[in-house]
Amino acid sequence: MTTMRASEEKVDHAKIEKRAPSVARLFIDRVTATPDDEAFRYPDGKDGWTSITWEQTGEKVRLLAAGLLSLGVDLEDRVALASSTRFEWVLADLAVMCAGGATTTVYPTTNAPDVAFIVSNSGSHVVIAEDSTQVEKLTAHRGELPDVAKVVVIDGPGDGDWVIGFDDLAELGRARLAEDSNSVIDRIHSIEPAHLATVIYTSGTTGKPKGVRLPHSAWTYEAAAVDSVGLLGRDDLQYLWLPLSHVFGKVLLTLPLQIGFSTTVDGRVDKIVENLAVVRPTFMGAAPRIFEKAHARVEGMMAEEGGIKKVLFDWAMGVGTNVSKARQDGRSPGLLDSAQHKVADKLVLSTIRERFGGRLRFFISGSAALNPDVAQWFDAVGIPVLEGYGLTETSAASCVNRPQANRLGTVGWPLPGTEVKIAEDGEVLIKGPGVMTGYHDRPDATAEALEADGWFHTGDIGSLDDDGYLKITDRKKDMFKTSQGKYVAPSAIAATFKGISPYAAEIIVHGEGKPYCVALVALDAEAVTEWAAKNGLDGQSFSDITQHDKTRELISKDIDQLNLQLNRWEQVKKFTIIERELSIEEGDLTPSMKLRRKVVVDTFSDSLTRLYE
Repeated sequence: MTTMRASEEKVDHAKIEKRAPSVARLFIDRVTATPDDEAFRYPDGKDGWTSITWEQTGEKVRLLAAGLLSLGVDLEDRVALASSTRFEWVLADLAVMCAGGATTTVYPTTNAPDVAFIVSNSGSHVVIAEDSTQVEKLTAHRGELPDVAKVVVIDGPGDGDWVIGFDDLAELGRARLAEDSNSVIDRIHSIEPAHLATVIYTSGTTGKPKGVRLPHSAWTYEAAAVDSVGLLGRDDLQYLWLPLSHVFGKVLLTLPLQIGFSTTVDGRVDKIVENLAVVRPTFMGAAPRIFEKAHARVEGMMAEEGGIKKVLFDWAMGVGTNVSKARQDGRSPGLLDSAQHKVADKLVLSTIRERFGGRLRFFISGSAALNPDVAQWFDAVGIPVLEGYGLTETSAASCVNRPQANRLGTVGWPLPGTEVKIAEDGEVLIKGPGVMTGYHDRPDATAEALEADGWFHTGDIGSLDDDGYLKITDRKKDMFKTSQGKYVAPSAIAATFKGISPYAAEIIVHGEGKPYCVALVALDAEAVTEWAAKNGLDGQSFSDITQHDKTRELISKDIDQLNLQLNRWEQVKKFTIIERELSIEEGDLTPSMKLRRKVVVDTFSDSLTRLYE
């Protein structure tokens, strides 16, 4: 119940104090402890799944790690990994850990010049690339990559020179182990907690990305801290689709090494809902947009059904909400609500849960703010969304809500061993074992963000309540002041709007130094195209749909509803709809799907100017 205080939580501190010295050691200890348990599942390419045990995973990783040793990878040498989320990513990353190297993550959508910058700036010696598309990016800039000795391609053959295949790397490992069977285990035992494990480049919402240096101790702490509060158990089953190039995906890949549960790996975003029904996991991590889209889709389907089905759905959701709010308040629901909930659950709520596999204990939401109304909706259905908070610089998880103490609208309590405080200007500061050692080759940026006593400046504005829950208000750099001297938090407004409108992908509220706020609205192509087909706009292009009077009227109603929830100085007085989707390719979004606010504002500056005419 959410009336608990952070100080009342039961924590197994021994798990943190006795944690493994490295990710590599954490992995081989897991293989030794539960060799025959399922470790991973992944698509078999034939609409089915392949299952692999920890012992089998260990054998594959051992060969690849030995292959990296044969390529000269030494302690803390960087190995870049440019791939989408797939099982081979998992094997490659674990192999780098066991070879004592440091994985440098590269999003597969990153353009060639930025790939070259990351690989060069990190000083990577080897690059593991997913396919020919990724290899071509490297080949085009080979002259800028003097440190890269070899490129290993996962899908496809080598070129007999600079590029070798994934199987070739394993064969090199086999030969290395034939010469020295202990080479990998000896390397693992030489890795110390302070050794560099990962370099993750920030998304770069402004300027060139910075490489965040995270040691082995940061990852083993994250895994042990989550384990210490009993959030997950060995019998859980994770569905993992998040970009493993992102810190959120990386931490979710480290947890099973500590706890021992199985993970289903499939990076195809369009398969998430379909796969959930088949895989039937007990938990999944995701960004807010996934929950917003699922919520909008179910609500939209019910609105289309109309009639008695819609009436029954609304009644069931109302009962579920009453029970959910009672639980959040730390009290038992009334007799009537309890009785009605059994009926509502049987007729409606359980069928919604079945769409997500029927076994989910909870979702975990991170990377951006989740609309509390969307979180409330899922809680009413019976699938709590535990919102968490962290940054690349803090190894992802600094705070997270607990199943037994989930307070909607907050990001929960800090993990044991992590300290959080609020600076005088409202900025959230974090200190703990998960905090980075610094930015790669950027002592100036490190000094600016990291105080000498270990406190990291997050750049987020927030508050701590009396029970220890952290609430994030907005990004410090995104907040602006109107000409009336009133502060506006655009990210918080955006989170609210996306919970209201099933057709909005983003809303960019603008008004720095202006008398009132205006907004750019970007639409979700899938949702608005489906709506258009049923409202006399079938066959029109996405651009034409966005500019149609019917669409403007649709979004205008949502803006009106938004304004009812805002202070007068925050209200959106005028808006315009962007004619295209925001995308990574156009530079509007980071590879982790975060809004590049400044880029979008600059791109559509003429549209914003016209709103003030």
